[in-house]
Amino acid sequence: MSRGERKIALAAIAGAHGVKGELRLKLFSESAESLSHYDKLYVGGVERRLLFIRDSGKTAVARFHGVRDRSDAEALRGSLVEVDRSALPPLEQGEYYHVDLIGLACVDSQDLEWGKVAAIENYGAGDLLEVEDASGKRSLIPFKPGIADLEGGRIILDPEFLA
Repeated sequence: MSRGERKIALAAIAGAHGVKGELRLKLFSESAESLSHYDKLYVGGVERRLLFIRDSGKTAVARFHGVRDRSDAEALRGSLVEVDRSALPPLEQGEYYHVDLIGLACVDSQDLEWGKVAAIENYGAGDLLEVEDASGKRSLIPFKPGIADLEGGRIILDPEFLA
């Protein structure tokens, strides 16, 4: 595992599936198949080779090298399945990964700092930035042009949208 490399969670382990060490996964990615595209996956912080994965309704079922039985699988419940940030596919112009926005400074058009991006939410109508100010107060603002724009490694926002 490379030191200091940021890890990105692609799934969480919901529990064991059967008795042979298979894991039920809650996916954060688009499909179960997307996990099979990575050479290095980390399960609970340990690098493991993915042996197989299949869709299983609302979850996926996977098998990893070194997870031998139901006890091994249950011990991993709640762990994350992660990948190095550098292993993610390159982005097109105007695209971004949520993880790259976390921690960015939020400033207005006069360069006055209003806080930092603490989280990104999406309830179906587009991304919302959760902006946290110096006192710890948080506000949700739409990540839309003219309201919050990504420019030069910062978020330029319209403070009228801060609650």
